[in-house]
Amino acid sequence: MPMSPTAARHRRLGVAAVITMLLALLVSCAGSDSPTTRGLSSDARPSTTVEYASGLSEDIYLPAGKGRVPLVVLVPGGSWTTADPTGLAGLAAALAEAGVAAAPTHIRAADDGVVYPAPVEDVLCAVAAAAERLHSRGFVPDPVAVLGHSSGAHLAALAVLAVDDYSPDCGSPPVTPDALVGLSGPYDISQLPDVAASLLGTSPDDDPAAWASANPVARAALRPDVPVLLIHGEDDTTVAPAFTSQFAQALEDAGHPTTVQMVPGADHQTIYRGDVASDRVAQWLLALPRASDKPRS
Repeated sequence: MPMSPTAARHRRLGVAAVITMLLALLVSCAGSDSPTTRGLSSDARPSTTVEYASGLSEDIYLPAGKGRVPLVVLVPGGSWTTADPTGLAGLAAALAEAGVAAAPTHIRAADDGVVYPAPVEDVLCAVAAAAERLHSRGFVPDPVAVLGHSSGAHLAALAVLAVDDYSPDCGSPPVTPDALVGLSGPYDISQLPDVAASLLGTSPDDDPAAWASANPVARAALRPDVPVLLIHGEDDTTVAPAFTSQFAQALEDAGHPTTVQMVPGADHQTIYRGDVASDRVAQWLLALPRASDKPRS
């Protein structure tokens, strides 16, 4: 099959110019640690698994009991080239223990032959499928949040803020997320043109409109009622804390209820550990007002 023009442009981008940053991001994004390395028992297992699209699945960790619970879908990092959620299992298990349903999800990335907006659409289909499964298990998912780490935080931000821009063909009824949680995200992709080219499949000069559409900082004014929690390790040398500070300022300027937590001693590899992030995320989610009176489309 002949290569598409978009794929061809992608392959022509300067690999040598991006390899150093790609390696730094890839080795430090979610998917590298096992649950036991985060101080959690190796017995922690998902309660159920959903295949939300062909070849794409998510494990769902359910809290005890039934009824109304927050649901958070966890989106892994991987420099927009890979997206392995294995490293988020420990955080998901810890969140479930704290009373939050959590679903680390597989999504497609550049190495799977897709470019924007496909990864964001996968996130939204994963949200829809997780919410549907919770309903079938006797839960009412409310509020519904999307959490991402590293490049996954960037995708999560787009899925929540710019949800109306996307029309994914999902197998479950669509759900509009109520809240956003970002862990050490490189939100302003205009500062990372070489690395983020993996997501767009083109350069900012060749398609400035696509780059603007895929930049959460440029979309910060959307859905200003949506609450946002941004967490970043103070010792992160892979994605500078300034990315979170700048995104938070844009969100606050637009009217979003925004909470920022800079974590002393945490870096890019540790910020998503259960013992670092779970209490911060769970307490914030459990304190949010119920969103059941808001229409979801």
